[in-house]
Amino acid sequence: MKKINLRYLCKSMAGLSGMPVRLYEDGALLSMHSVIRLPRDPAAPYQKQLEQITEHVGYFVTPQFFCYGVLNAGKNRIIVGPTAQVLPNDQALRELAFQADVPIEETQAFLDGMKSLVRMPLESLLTMLCTVNHVLNGEELELNDLAIHEASQQQLKTDTEQRRVETASLPQQHNTLQLEETLMDFVRRGNTAALRQWITSAPPVRGGVLAGDQLRQLKNTFIVIATLASRAAIRGGLNAEDALSLSDGYIRRAELLGDQMELLNLQLHMILEFTERVERIRRGAQPTKLAIEVANYVQRHMSEPISTEAMAKEFFLSRTHFSARFKAETGETLTAFILREKMEEAKRLLRYTDKSAAAIGAYLGYSSQGHFSRVFKQYTGVTPREHRERYA
Repeated sequence: MKKINLRYLCKSMAGLSGMPVRLYEDGALLSMHSVIRLPRDPAAPYQKQLEQITEHVGYFVTPQFFCYGVLNAGKNRIIVGPTAQVLPNDQALRELAFQADVPIEETQAFLDGMKSLVRMPLESLLTMLCTVNHVLNGEELELNDLAIHEASQQQLKTDTEQRRVETASLPQQHNTLQLEETLMDFVRRGNTAALRQWITSAPPVRGGVLAGDQLRQLKNTFIVIATLASRAAIRGGLNAEDALSLSDGYIRRAELLGDQMELLNLQLHMILEFTERVERIRRGAQPTKLAIEVANYVQRHMSEPISTEAMAKEFFLSRTHFSARFKAETGETLTAFILREKMEEAKRLLRYTDKSAAAIGAYLGYSSQGHFSRVFKQYTGVTPREHRERYA
């Protein structure tokens, strides 16, 4: 058989699929083909996870629900993607640009490129890779032979989930209503601390039979919980579009899983994320409608310079009336609120990422590293470097 030109093959795959296709040899990138201009490779933040896939065909789903397909053939690796059924909002794409070290001046081009990617179902992507795998490895794989790889799942395996799996075969008892009400109340109020405390002593959930086999039963239950959690989050103030998109993404990911433990881990992860998102946009026990809407706006524009004028226009109010009303309802000025939200995000990024202070400041909309550092020190009492060293 004539030797296959892998560069040509990858270029053809990129043209046919509309997705970036990368070719590696012994771990080194040989070529990347894409019909769409992307200033940086969106797969860069997940390179380590992608390299851990050693099967002939595998796939990886990112926290933003972007999907990548991986094909291994001898010393060569082909990585295709990303693709997504539902595109994340601009803020999520800006976060990805930040993670991928996209220069601030290229961020808009990166967003435009990501929005132009072909939205191919993961099943179609994997079918394409199985076909190429047959040519390269002489192997006939089906979709149900493939395994999901998500590093985040490894962080979610707690004693609570283990106990739930161990008790899954107990006789059916309809004890789910009270537990659902408890969980959804945590989500609605954004009470992350109480949810984490509850998890340590949570009873196993045993609901009614929704399907004939255990895996399908867990997936059906997952869909119910995702629906309830999204509605509870919306009642708690989370933007409806964001909540429903998040729910859809989790359901699609759940349908790809074939392991009970992974499903239970993902379910806990989902409830925690909904609760944390509500917590970020709520202030006080009874936040006003305006306060919640402003918090949603700030979260959706975190990586942009945020002006009172732009926000007032968004809410169809005059700048003066908008500022006065927000202060009257919250006891805090808009400027102070925006500053606090940005500085709290800066503290999180300094602690949990290795991005430089300059990159974090640019991502949060500050004109220079010096400006960001001055504001950060005024707010926290320490420099960005000192804050990072405190948690090193």
